[in-house]
Amino acid sequence: MSFLTEIRPGDLRENRQVDALLQQEGIRRDANLDYTCGLFDEDWTLTATGSCFGNTIRCLAVSHDHQGEGLLNQVVSHLAEVQAQRGNTHLFLYTKGQSAKFFGDLNFHEIARVGDSLVFMENRRRGFDDYRAALERTRREGEAAAIVMNANPFTLGHLHLVERAAAENETVHLFVLSEEAGPIPFAVRRRLVREGTAHLPNVVCHDSGPYMISSATFPSYFLRDEDTVIRTHAALDLAVFSRIAPCLNVTCRYVGEEPASHVTALYNQIMAERLPEAGIRCRVIPRLEIGGRIVSASTVRQAIHDGDLDRVRDMLPESTYRFFSGPEALPVIRAIQAEADVVHY
Repeated sequence: MSFLTEIRPGDLRENRQVDALLQQEGIRRDANLDYTCGLFDEDWTLTATGSCFGNTIRCLAVSHDHQGEGLLNQVVSHLAEVQAQRGNTHLFLYTKGQSAKFFGDLNFHEIARVGDSLVFMENRRRGFDDYRAALERTRREGEAAAIVMNANPFTLGHLHLVERAAAENETVHLFVLSEEAGPIPFAVRRRLVREGTAHLPNVVCHDSGPYMISSATFPSYFLRDEDTVIRTHAALDLAVFSRIAPCLNVTCRYVGEEPASHVTALYNQIMAERLPEAGIRCRVIPRLEIGGRIVSASTVRQAIHDGDLDRVRDMLPESTYRFFSGPEALPVIRAIQAEADVVHY
């Protein structure tokens, strides 16, 4: 007899078993989880586990002693039911290459892969194809460039990057990451990007949808070290982007330089190496400086956190400053001020 149940943060014994089982399978518990379940035998020993975050399924593992018994199928089915109750019917998962066929048998379909180390999958057969078809309807004549940004929030540094691309290309497709990965909601970030670029008629704004993954929510639980995480995330991003670019005639991707960030520097390095293999140029644009200060969204967030927006007034487009100066921004400001660390997200 077995029991499948939710494991809550306060269930100390059960969580210790989850950590031990994940470790046995070479997996670290992901930092971003909002639901975990476990399958236990009659002795209340954990035999299989799985978790969710947003509309993704993560941290799946089965004990060596019970593999081949269909336990993972039970866990995935349970997590799909939990997601359906939340209103999430479009699901995603990340797995190692050798496990992709198993999830294919559970009606998950491959979007992109990074060798055998990572496969990105979804439970809709035509999900990614439909997404690309919708993008294709926005394609304009001639070659185009692309930018992907979080805009957290939109600063003059972001605007500098977009204006540079707009001056050098017939069309710029600007993707704003749709994920809710911080206290500034996507709806606000998208609005400020659109308002801040409204004077550029050759810029087309897009929601990134679920196919472009930010570093804040990229699953790193089965990768051994931070540099491997960065490299694998970049490789997955580029594998997905390389399938999107032809839909929009994109032949160049613009990114901002960030000399103070090891993560961004490594990411940009990999992008510069890999994109030309797909026939896409990579343009790394030096960061905008104003008054000897590098314009940075993290600096802006810190100023908002400290209640001193005027400290970064010179870093903001008028539309961003106007929003954060008005009453509409009060819930967002409170959310930022409630964060312990507003620099690293």
